Amino acid sequence: MTQAHSPRGPSSARDRRLAATFVELADTLVAGFDIIDMLHTLTERCVELLDVDAAAVLLPDRRRALQLVASTEQSHLIELMRLRNQEGPFLDTYRTGAPAASADLTAEGDRWPQLAAAARQSGYGGVQALPLRLHAESLGVLGLFQGTVGSLPPDTMAIGQSMADIATISILHSGTTRRREQLAEQLNLTLNARITIEQAKGYLAEKLQVGVAEAFAIMRDHAHDSGMPLTDLARAVLTARIDPAELADRT
Repeated sequence: MTQAHSPRGPSSARDRRLAATFVELADTLVAGFDIIDMLHTLTERCVELLDVDAAAVLLPDRRRALQLVASTEQSHLIELMRLRNQEGPFLDTYRTGAPAASADLTAEGDRWPQLAAAARQSGYGGVQALPLRLHAESLGVLGLFQGTVGSLPPDTMAIGQSMADIATISILHSGTTRRREQLAEQLNLTLNARITIEQAKGYLAEKLQVGVAEAFAIMRDHAHDSGMPLTDLARAVLTARIDPAELADRT
C-alpha cells in the first residue's frame, strides 16, 4: 500500500523559523532588553514570516496620538504614516482594540479619501492593522503592508496577532502597569527611547558620512555584539562616551 506524504520541506522550515522567532521575542522578557530594538526585530520577522512587504509599530503618546516607533522601511511609508491620526485602519484599530483592514487601499476613497490617495503614491495595496492590547486597554497597533491588493489569510493574521501579543507583554513586563497612569508612563518611556535613538542615528550618520539606515544598522550590530541595550548605546553616542569612529571600526 502506498502511503500519502504531505509536503514537509518549505512548511517545516517555516514552522521552525516561526518557533525560533517566538523564542527570540520571548527572550526579551529577561532583564536588560531594549524595547525599541525588540520592536524593530518584530517588524523584521513579520516581513520574513508573514509574506508582507513592510511592517510598522505605532504607540500612543501622552495625548493618545499614535507615533511611529519601529518599521522595516520608511521612505514609502512616510505619507501613509502622516495620516495615522486622521483616518485609516491604524486609527480604527487603536480606538476599538479590534483588527481593521483594507484589501485595496486605493479603492477606499469613500471611507478614507486621503489615505486612498496616499496609497496610490506609496505603492502599497493591502493593509492589515492588528491591536497591541492589554485586556480591554488599547496599547498600540501593528501594521502589515502588502505591495499587492488582497487580504491576508486567516492563519497569517492569527500568527501576526500572536506576535503582537508577545510584543505587548514585552513592553509591559518591566513593571506593574495595571493603572492607566502607569501604562501611559511606560509608553511614554518607550517613545522617549525612540527619540533618543533617532537623534543618535542622525548624529552618527553625519559623523560617519553614511545614510541614516546604515547608521542605525551599525548601532544595532554593536548593541547586539556588546550586549549593551540600544537605548543606552544611543545615549552614549550623544554624550560622546562612545566615539562614532569606534563603532565604525568595530563594524
